[in-house]
Amino acid sequence: MAMQQFQAESKKLMDLMINSIYTNKEIFLRELISNASDAIDKLYFKSLTDSSVGMNKEDFRILLTLDKDNRILTISDNGIGMTRAELEENLGTIAHSGSLDFKQENKDENIDIIGQFGVGFYSAFMVADKVTVISRAFGSDEAWQWESSGVEGYELTPAEKETPGTEIILHIKSNTETEQYDNFVSEYGIVAIVKKYSDYVRYPIQMERTKSRRKPEPDPKPEDYTPEWEEYTELETLNSMIPIWKKQKSEVTDEEYNNFYKDKFSDYTDPARVIVSRTEGTANYNALLFIPSHRPYDFYTKEYEKGLALYASGVLIMDKCADLLPDYFSFVKGIVDSQDLSLNISREMLQKDSQLKLIHNALEKKIKNELNAMLVNDRAKYEEFWKEFGRQIKFGVYSDYGMHAELLRGLLLFYSAKEQKMVTLEEYVEKMPADQKYIYFAAGESADRLAKLPAAELVLDKGYDLLLLTEDVDEFCLQIMRSFPRKDAEGKDGTVEFKNINSGDLGLESEEEKKAAEDATAENKALFDQMKDALADKVKEVRVSTRLKDHPVCLSADGPLSIEMEKVLARQPGSEGVKSDKVLELNANHPVFAVLKAAQEAGDVAKVENYSRLLYAQAQLIEGLPVDDPTAYTQAVCELMK
Repeated sequence: MAMQQFQAESKKLMDLMINSIYTNKEIFLRELISNASDAIDKLYFKSLTDSSVGMNKEDFRILLTLDKDNRILTISDNGIGMTRAELEENLGTIAHSGSLDFKQENKDENIDIIGQFGVGFYSAFMVADKVTVISRAFGSDEAWQWESSGVEGYELTPAEKETPGTEIILHIKSNTETEQYDNFVSEYGIVAIVKKYSDYVRYPIQMERTKSRRKPEPDPKPEDYTPEWEEYTELETLNSMIPIWKKQKSEVTDEEYNNFYKDKFSDYTDPARVIVSRTEGTANYNALLFIPSHRPYDFYTKEYEKGLALYASGVLIMDKCADLLPDYFSFVKGIVDSQDLSLNISREMLQKDSQLKLIHNALEKKIKNELNAMLVNDRAKYEEFWKEFGRQIKFGVYSDYGMHAELLRGLLLFYSAKEQKMVTLEEYVEKMPADQKYIYFAAGESADRLAKLPAAELVLDKGYDLLLLTEDVDEFCLQIMRSFPRKDAEGKDGTVEFKNINSGDLGLESEEEKKAAEDATAENKALFDQMKDALADKVKEVRVSTRLKDHPVCLSADGPLSIEMEKVLARQPGSEGVKSDKVLELNANHPVFAVLKAAQEAGDVAKVENYSRLLYAQAQLIEGLPVDDPTAYTQAVCELMK
C-alpha cells in the first residue's frame, strides 16, 4: 500500500513536538501508558453493560516488552482497540482526540480518560525512528497495522492479531553525540520511568524482569562445592496502582502516611502534620499535603523550589507545580491529583486557567485552617513549627503590600516580655487592660536587651505587656498591618494600633505630664538648640522626654521609619543613606541634665558640646547602633575619669 501523507498542519505540529515542545524525552512512555489505560477504560466501561465482553477489571493489563539487542520497546494493552477508520482518524490527524470524544459522551464517574490519544502518541517519535501500531478493535475480526518513520507519512495495512487491543512497537533511536537513548532499552531505565510517572495508573503495568537466584545444591554435595547462580525471568507488576491519596483517611495508618512522605520527599523525619483534602464541585481534586517538621537546609535560598507534585488522574504532570502554593506556604510538600485540569498540548505546561486557581485558593484555606488547628490543639508542636517556618509566614503578611495580612495574622507568634513566652496577637489583646491604648512592641536583635530599654521599663511598670521582636522582618510585618481587631468597652468591634516604644507618643502619660514636658522643653530651648548644633545633622530635635524614668537619655524616631527599620535597611543593597528622623530625649529629673543646664548657663560651650556628643553616643549604644567615632568616645570618657 502506498504511503499516505499526514495533513499539512499535522506534519508541522509533529515536527514541532518532536523537536521542541517536550523538554523531557522520557515522558513518551507516560503518554503511551496513559493511552493504553484510556483504551482499557473504554472496554471496561463497555463490560459494565455488555456481557459479551467477558472480562472483569482484574483481567486488564498493560504489558511492556523489551528487546535490548534490537532496540525495540513494545507497549501492549488488552483494551478496546481501534478499527482501520479509527487508526486513520486518530493517528493520521495529530490533534484529533478519540479519548476526548469518548469523555464528552460518557459522564460516568468511574471512567477516567487521562489524555488525548493523537497528541500524546506522537511523543514516541522523540525516541523512536520508526513506530508500528497493530490494533484490533473489540467486536471486529480484522486487525490493522499503522506504521510511520516520522513526518513523511504513514502506511496502513491488514495485520494479524488474535485478541482485541493495541500494540505499539518502538524502534528506539541510536545514541548520537548530543542525545542518549540507551535508557529507553534498559530494564532498569524503563522501570524507573514507570515508577516516576505512571505508578498510580489503575491497571497493572507488567514487564518480564531478569532476576538472579542460587541453584539448588547437589546431593551429595562435593567438598569443594561452590554455590552457583542462574538468571531467570519473572513477570512483575511495576506500578502500585492505588494512590495513597485516593484512600479514605481511616484506611491509612499514620505510619503509612509518614513512610510515604519520607520516601516521596526524601526526608529523614516524620512530618509535623498530614493534611488530606478532597473536593468535588467547581474543582475536582484529591490532595495529600505534609507540613515538614524541620526546614530544608536551602529553604531560605534562591535554590529552594516550592511546589506540589501535580497528577492528572494518577499520571504525573509536574514534579513541582509552584502555582498551587502561595509563597508564604512554600514549605508545604505534597501532591494534588485532579481529574479535570485543563492541559495544553504537551501535558507538561499547565495553562494558567481557572481550575488551577480554584485549587490554589482551596488549598490555601485548607493549609491555614490546619495550621490554626495545630496552634489551638497542639501548642507545643505549633511553636516548634513556628521556629522553623514562622519567618516565612511573617514575610507573607508583609509581602504584596499586606494583601494577605488578614488571612495570616492569627498565625503569628511573638515573645511576650510580661509572660516570658510566645503569644499570639489575639492572646495579647485579650489580656490588655481597658485603659491600654496600643499594642506595644520593641524591635532589636536580642530579647534580653530589648527588655532593658528605658521605654520598656516604663511600659512594663504600667502593667502593660510588651512584644519583643528579634527578627528583621518583624517590625515591617506589624507596621504593614497597622492595627489588630479589638472590641471596645461596650463590646463593639474595633481595632487597636501597634506602637513601637521608641517612636511617637506612647499614650502612657497624663495630659499634665505631657504639658510639663512641653513646658520644660520650651524653657530649655537655648540649651537644646546648642546641643542640636553640636550634633550637627545627627538628630532632628532635642527635647525633654516623657518615656524616661531612671535613665538620663534615649533616642526615639519621629516618623514612619523606626531606628530598627533603619538598621535592617542598612544591610540591604541599594538602601545606603536611608535614615530615620532621630530625636534625642533627656530626662529632666536626672542629675546629668542639671550639669548640662549649669554648663549652658555658665557659658561653657565646650562642655555642653562634649557632653552632647557623649550622651548621643550612649543613646546609640542603648539602641544597639554603632557609635559614630568609638575612639573619640573612649577618649571623652577617659577625660571624665581623670
